[in-house]
Amino acid sequence: MSNVIHLLPESVANLIHAGEVIQRPASVVKELVENSIDAGAENIKIVIRDAGRTLIQVIDDGCGMTETDARLAFEQHATSKINQAADLYSIHTMGFRGEALASIAAVAQVELLTRRPEDELGVKIEIAGSKIQSQEPANVAVGSQFCVKNLFFNTPGRRNFMKSDNVEMKHITAEFLRVALAHPSVGMTLTSNGVTLYALPKGNMKQRVSAVAGKALSQDLLPIDVETNLATIKGFIGTPETARKTSTEQYFFANNRYMRSPYFHKAVVDAYKNIIAPDLTPSYFVYIDVDPQSIDVNVHPQKTEIKFSEDTAVWQLLNASVRDCLGKYNILPSLDFDTAKPIDIPTYVPNRSISSIPNISAPSDVAYNPFEHETNSWDTRSESPKHSSSETSYEPRHKQSVDNWETLYESRMGKAEQQTIFTPSEACPQVTNNNFFQFRNRFIVTPVKSGMMFIDQHRAHERIEYDSISRMVSIGSNPSQRLIFPESMPMSREDACIVEEISTELDKIGFELAYDESKGMLNISAIPSQITANEATNLIVTIIEDMNNGEADVCASLQELVVKELASKGAIPNGKMLSADEMSSIYDKLFSSESPSISPHGKTIFRIISNDDIDGLF
Repeated sequence: MSNVIHLLPESVANLIHAGEVIQRPASVVKELVENSIDAGAENIKIVIRDAGRTLIQVIDDGCGMTETDARLAFEQHATSKINQAADLYSIHTMGFRGEALASIAAVAQVELLTRRPEDELGVKIEIAGSKIQSQEPANVAVGSQFCVKNLFFNTPGRRNFMKSDNVEMKHITAEFLRVALAHPSVGMTLTSNGVTLYALPKGNMKQRVSAVAGKALSQDLLPIDVETNLATIKGFIGTPETARKTSTEQYFFANNRYMRSPYFHKAVVDAYKNIIAPDLTPSYFVYIDVDPQSIDVNVHPQKTEIKFSEDTAVWQLLNASVRDCLGKYNILPSLDFDTAKPIDIPTYVPNRSISSIPNISAPSDVAYNPFEHETNSWDTRSESPKHSSSETSYEPRHKQSVDNWETLYESRMGKAEQQTIFTPSEACPQVTNNNFFQFRNRFIVTPVKSGMMFIDQHRAHERIEYDSISRMVSIGSNPSQRLIFPESMPMSREDACIVEEISTELDKIGFELAYDESKGMLNISAIPSQITANEATNLIVTIIEDMNNGEADVCASLQELVVKELASKGAIPNGKMLSADEMSSIYDKLFSSESPSISPHGKTIFRIISNDDIDGLF
């Protein structure tokens, strides 16, 4: 009987470990740059070709490695940062789980050039698919230089799951910025296909944040600096005017390590409550320093989730720090008691005589008996009401007849009829005449053979606009309007990469955009004729937000997304009064569409009350 349990070959085990650590080219960049940081590098250069598919090169001036260490670094679970289990509770380095070189070498062709300052010669090692190809002495500069070529060359299935170059480059840029913001004292450069995207010199926290955020945002950042026995919180938060729908300028760092934390994000957003719109989020760059023994970074394979032992206390401290910063710079609303108008309270004057009070008199009838009138007025036994002896007569109310009492409830019955649920019609209805009228300035109502039709005017016109714009975009002739005064909106380099990725599709729709990298602004020179300039900027923000929040390739459905937004913005709004000709035109165009019953957003456009349902109401 053969054994069922067996050990995996090392090559297969490395591929499994690589699947946990190396998800995409950005993962390689993250691991190699963190190793350079731990090696004490003062300058790091990252060179990318074809979004990391062809080449990922990381060059640093760190401490370098000996020939033995360079070879051992590619073994599974090799590390220079952990010696015993107790070290896991006092982590001060980045790549504590291992150098990750074994995982990278398992799915790529790797070349390493390294030398220590005290050595005359360095070493050159070439590995492909976890197998050593060559190892020899080499005359190289001090530090380390990693060249990762043909990523996933031996796992074509994973290579097919990679996104477009622009999407992968966006992830690489995000990892680069996270490390760059966490270590402002290290000069960092990112180059893609020969174009330098970022050249960040060595500096302090403020200089690095300003370089990454751009001039437009950096001018509106407020500093935070709070130090307690529990934690030290430093960094910058944006003013309410810089709040946006996207979440690209939001960074948390714990002991100089980037982390994701929806829990702490709520602490920051809660401090902005009532001073920004609910759908907006503020920008922030928050650095939290705590005792390493009070956190656990060994939670997530990518080490982006960190668990705090005193998370509630840190949450309260962070929230109070943001509130204090906003209050210090007069952002939070305050009550000014000095500007309140004094209350006019009459004062008592002792020497004031009662005779000085004006005598206010009113005509009265001393013979008037209200009880007598009340009785006489409603005396149903009398043919006519009785009158008092006063000259002033009192006309009583006449008793309402109790006949036909059902009419008292007609108004309530009418409301119940208005709540009838309409049933959709499958076939195209035929109008019995040309009578159209509006109901509540929202529904177009017209009689049809099967009953009475109610059409939502906004959804109907939205379907008409969607079909029209789709036809024009498909042939590249959607009308565009040039702006006399171009619109400008602040934008990070990361978001600009997204706009550059979809620039071809935006040009077809009618946009004309240009990114000014020196100012960090996106200039809009032309927009589709169906929307205003303000709606155009909101549309671009919505597209960027969708691409940032979703892993799916939005480019595939970008045209449909934008056409839907254009149709919604250009459609007749509910509440607008329409003429009979306008209602008739909407009806004719709607039922010329291939999908007259469903709006572009999947909502019902019309419903019909059948003749049987109407008869049943009576």
